[in-house]
Amino acid sequence: MIAANLDHMTDETKFHALLRDQVRSEFTASQQYTAIAVWLDDQDLPQLAAHFYAQALEERNHAMSMVQYMLDNDLQATIPGIDAVKNDFSSVEDVVSLALTQEKQVTEQITTLARTARDEGDYLGEQFMQWFLKEQVEEVASMTTLLTIVRRAGDDLFHIEDFVARELAKGEPADATAPAVAGGRV
Repeated sequence: MIAANLDHMTDETKFHALLRDQVRSEFTASQQYTAIAVWLDDQDLPQLAAHFYAQALEERNHAMSMVQYMLDNDLQATIPGIDAVKNDFSSVEDVVSLALTQEKQVTEQITTLARTARDEGDYLGEQFMQWFLKEQVEEVASMTTLLTIVRRAGDDLFHIEDFVARELAKGEPADATAPAVAGGRV
């Protein structure tokens, strides 16, 4: 009976396939945030650029947390290519709007992953996804606030830089509940 249950752990489920696909989405998000950061750097907006460079690393860590979960659960872990990223923007508002849209899409994907794990009776997968659900609430809220600030600032980019330096650059303490990252957190 135990051997049959262990064999079941390695069977491909819809949750496992979606999780593998989510690794691609997280790496794509990381690259998109890198492209955004580079564009902001080129616009001489160092605070915003630094914020998005940090976001890029965070998305990379999310992908590698999912890889670590697959490794820990004897699932095939593969590193996929990424989707195309946008490199040309017309304004800071355009950049932050794209980031918010991306976070909302990821939230839908994470919600689908959690729902699928629950529907398949994969309690380990469901528990793993709980942290990501919480994280997505924070990410969407943060990008929504940043977009509001950008819209209020209008053409005065110094107000945006000041907000980012004052409110977003504080850095948050490490989250002890965050899942392990394959290769270590960067």
